[in-house]
Amino acid sequence: MECTVTWTGAAGTRSHMGFVAETGSGHVLAMDGAPDAAKPENGGSNLAARPMETVLAGTGGCTAYDVVLILKRGRHDVRGCSVKLTTERAETDPKVFTQIHMHFTVTGRSMPAAAVERAIAMSHEKYCSASIMLAKTAVITTSFELTEA
Repeated sequence: MECTVTWTGAAGTRSHMGFVAETGSGHVLAMDGAPDAAKPENGGSNLAARPMETVLAGTGGCTAYDVVLILKRGRHDVRGCSVKLTTERAETDPKVFTQIHMHFTVTGRSMPAAAVERAIAMSHEKYCSASIMLAKTAVITTSFELTEA
């Protein structure tokens, strides 16, 4: 896996702290820093997600993918899955995630809650590389709600 991240601020773009990532699979992702009122030249222009937001989004995508796949492999009639992630970060640099809570909303037909709970646990204990990696610095908690389709 590879990714090239290029600073766009030197190219005269609107943001002094904008970046474009090109993934090894050929996709492009824009990122930008938060505006800095005290030193505008050191801040972004709020044109795209922050880099740490993309880390969080990638983690959510990784674990949601696992949950859906595990449920489908278990022949459960899963119809929808979303996960809302909330975090706390360290107050000093490096401002790593210290706590992450993931709340899953899973929709399906006649799906047992135990199957959803098991899929979430399997993702976090075995399959989701991103959440397992982030668990090295953050306490990760989960909850879920199951809705009938």
